[in-house]
Amino acid sequence: MKVVVTGSTGAVGRRVCARLAEAGHEVVGVDRRSSVRPAPGVDLVTADLAVTDLRRLFTGADTVVHLASGLRPQESGADPGHAIPAVAQRLLAALEDSVVTHLVVLSTAMVYGAWPDNPVPLTEEAEVQPCPDFRFAVRRADLERRAEEWGRGRPERVATILRPAVTVAEEKPGGLARLLASAKAIRSEEGDPMGQFLHADDLAEAVVVVVDRRPLGPVNVAPDGWIPAPLMADLGGPVPRLRLPAPLGAGVARLRWTLGLTDAPPGIQPYTVHPWVVSNDRLRQMGWEARHSNEEAYVAGHEPGTFDQLDARSRQVLSLGAALVFVVGLVSGLVWLLRRLGDHPANVHD
Repeated sequence: MKVVVTGSTGAVGRRVCARLAEAGHEVVGVDRRSSVRPAPGVDLVTADLAVTDLRRLFTGADTVVHLASGLRPQESGADPGHAIPAVAQRLLAALEDSVVTHLVVLSTAMVYGAWPDNPVPLTEEAEVQPCPDFRFAVRRADLERRAEEWGRGRPERVATILRPAVTVAEEKPGGLARLLASAKAIRSEEGDPMGQFLHADDLAEAVVVVVDRRPLGPVNVAPDGWIPAPLMADLGGPVPRLRLPAPLGAGVARLRWTLGLTDAPPGIQPYTVHPWVVSNDRLRQMGWEARHSNEEAYVAGHEPGTFDQLDARSRQVLSLGAALVFVVGLVSGLVWLLRRLGDHPANVHD
């Protein structure tokens, strides 16, 4: 079977292409970069999905695996993932004129949203309601909707939606893992989240399973269980964190973003407070099993820094100092904003 994989040179894409080829499929990888050497049995095509004639790329393909919608470092602004809808529209338009009958789309478990009343764990039957201020999750939910509409266009079509937990690899923790770690510098008194981390190898194996099994609709991808909040704090290391009341924490998160003190947009904050861990029952019923636990995946994607290697007393001193500097910086930022507002009054009367 011929399978076209977009985003084929990323951490997940490279693994997916290699495993599909090992499974006996004819694999064509598509990506904007050509510096990565493809795995044996994989043909790599350099193309930009935003401008390339995609109809030509899909000629003769049975399945398209769309991975080229991840969160890149340069897209971690107020509207991360802003290019997803435009690329999806072009891709789906090209699929209309092709013989492709199976579309696999990489989404995220974040589409369920992080809400206080979320069941633990979330199954595929749960409502899709991403936190509205985190645009990346909103864009992914829109991508899912578009893919499902394509699938309903003809009876022979199948659209599979993969909703993985936070994905990491030895090469890098991944865009979402990095943003969540940055956002957790501010802790809300509402609570601490449970952790769920998926190794890129296990996500690649999940793609191979759904390509072969062709399930219809959403499929969660995550290891068994999750990491309890206390263990998450231990794994995160003794980094300085501020625990604040929810309204104040939200305000501080916005201020940190405004002042350029973090690359985590404030809209991601609910995902560091409320639960959004998922069940993997449906995927396990297809024969998939994670080879890495949540803890193993987290450790694989986390490279200890100099701070982690210090003794306990040194870490305590540095943590207190960092927290003090952080508070002083926030106060200075507030003073600066107030002065700026004073220099530009809303109304001037003679």
